[in-house]
Amino acid sequence: MLGCTAGTPIEIWFQDEARVGQKGSLTYVWAPVGSRPAMVRDNRHSSAYLFGAICPARGVGAAVITPVANMAAMNVHLAEISTQVAPGAQAVLLLDRAGWHQRGKRLCVPANITLLDLPAYSPELNPMENVWEFLRGNKLSALVWDTYEAIVDACVSAWHFLIGDPERIRSIGTRDWACVSV
Repeated sequence: MLGCTAGTPIEIWFQDEARVGQKGSLTYVWAPVGSRPAMVRDNRHSSAYLFGAICPARGVGAAVITPVANMAAMNVHLAEISTQVAPGAQAVLLLDRAGWHQRGKRLCVPANITLLDLPAYSPELNPMENVWEFLRGNKLSALVWDTYEAIVDACVSAWHFLIGDPERIRSIGTRDWACVSV
C-alpha cells in the first residue's frame, strides 16, 4: 500500500541491476555486411554490480556500485533512491522479483518508496533493461579492465553519461502504461 495521502505527488521509478566487468558480453556494432569486426573480450572474472533506477518523468536516476548483488546492497540502493525522490513525493518503484528484492525483516524500504513487483519473467516491461543495453553499447562493451577499481570507475563514468542527459532517460524509460494521472 502507498504510504501517502490524497494530494501527495507520485513518481514512477524503475529499478534493476547489471553485472559489469571481465568475462562480459559483447554488443552489436554497425559493420559492412559480410564483415566481422574484431572486438576484445576479457576472460578473467572480476566484476561489479551497478544497481540503477530511473524516474523517466523527471529525467533523473540513482545508482550504487557494489561488489555483490544481495539484500545489503539493495538496502543501500533503496536509501540512495530515497534521496532522489522529489521532496514530499512518494515513489512507486517497479522492480523484478530477484531474491534480494523480497520484502521482509532484512529489506529496509524508506517511507517515501513503495515497491511494486513486475510480473515474473517479463524483463521487457522494465526500461532499465534498455538502459543497460544502451550503456553497454556506448560505454561498457569491448573494454578490458585491469582492476576492480577500473571496473567501478567505468560504471561511474557510464552512469554519469546517462544521468547527464535527462532527455535520454525520458526517451529510454517512458512507458505509456506507467503513468500517474489525476
